[in-house]
Amino acid sequence: MKTERTLAIIKPDAVQAGHIGHILTRIEQAPLRIVAMRLVRLDRESAANFYREHAGRCFFNDLCQYMSSGPVVVILLEGEGAIARWREMIGPTDAAAAPPGTIRGDFGESVQNNAVHGSDIAEHARFEINF
Repeated sequence: MKTERTLAIIKPDAVQAGHIGHILTRIEQAPLRIVAMRLVRLDRESAANFYREHAGRCFFNDLCQYMSSGPVVVILLEGEGAIARWREMIGPTDAAAAPPGTIRGDFGESVQNNAVHGSDIAEHARFEINF
């Protein structure tokens, strides 16, 4: 497997619930390397630009409002097969369908409040990292 980079975001619900440390521990045990990390608060415009591929979908406005509702932790991850490894760790988008042991299964609440974001393919990872 080749070494690659991907973006992870610990979303407002998980930050507010105090799960940052638990999620970072899982990343380090993956093993994925944390290359950079920052606590930020997205404004509505930044959230809309980040999720622009979903513009026009019924959930877009709620997603942008949610992602700008509180601080998030933005993390640049690196490792062998980092995109697939991170996606496997986080589980399905719908936290209710995510199995125990995945980040979304253990810390998520719903499709929207699902604790973390993860780039799904290399093209999206490049865009999101540069964002």
